Amino acid sequence: MSARVRVLVTGGNGQLGQDLGDVLSGRPADGGREAAPGAGSGIELHSTDIDTLDIVDRTAVAGVFEAFGPQVVIHGGAFTAVDACESDVDTAFAVNALGTRHLAEASARIGAHLLYVSTDYVFDGTLDRPYAEWDEPNPRSVYGRSKLAGEREVAATAPGSTVVRTAWVSGAHGANMVKTVLRLAAAGTGPLRFVDDQRGTPTFTADLAPTIVRLALDRRPGTFHVTNHGETTWFGFARAVLAAAGLDPERVEPIGTDDLDPPRPAPRPANSRLDNAALRLSGLPALPEWTDALDRLVGVLTDVAATA
Repeated sequence: MSARVRVLVTGGNGQLGQDLGDVLSGRPADGGREAAPGAGSGIELHSTDIDTLDIVDRTAVAGVFEAFGPQVVIHGGAFTAVDACESDVDTAFAVNALGTRHLAEASARIGAHLLYVSTDYVFDGTLDRPYAEWDEPNPRSVYGRSKLAGEREVAATAPGSTVVRTAWVSGAHGANMVKTVLRLAAAGTGPLRFVDDQRGTPTFTADLAPTIVRLALDRRPGTFHVTNHGETTWFGFARAVLAAAGLDPERVEPIGTDDLDPPRPAPRPANSRLDNAALRLSGLPALPEWTDALDRLVGVLTDVAATA
């Protein structure tokens, strides 16, 4: 019998991290349709988060790598509070850039394959088409700059690693826009207003996680954009959430980004659409339509609410 592959996950308590744990254990994530090839009994998983591994601590990272000896590392841990990054620049770069350097260094030292989860915020959003993997990044926010710095640390320190950029992420665990829309709708406090001048490609962790695991276990090098298929605005997304929940989508009204009150500290890309070109050209499976994934997630959240 062949030895199991030792996989280390950072950010394991987050919405993506929990779904990665399910998929690596051989189960579909909540709302997912499949696990991933090679996962399950062939994996020895060590899932970490800030309470068990502070990636800013180089010595702590080295100690975990020495004790566990991962062969594959999926680095999903990050400081993702986009607006908070604007006022806490040092923390953003300490976690997203320096912490990533430590993981890349430790991975390279023992020959582990590193997959780093990045973001659409590395782009400025000015293109009139979806961004491909080979388009030049130009982040406008501290969060975007710190995540791009993480990409550069990976490229410099652990060549041959994988970078997965994704966007507009929602899942059954943690906080996200789907849960926010449902919570606001349940509060019943008048119309819901969402911006109609930011366009993106919604992504659902139940579909994202299996693709990340496939890329990591295959040790595919380079950058991949991984999102569900299709695009919309936040206004269209909010309406779709209500429709999927059997509620009235007409409750959602469009506004412009400049009309947000209070305004958001961090600038958002007006165009967050990601072209999954590397997946497509590599002959790898595309993720399902985002509306299909949304229906599955709302079904999970509704079932949870009904049994609470």
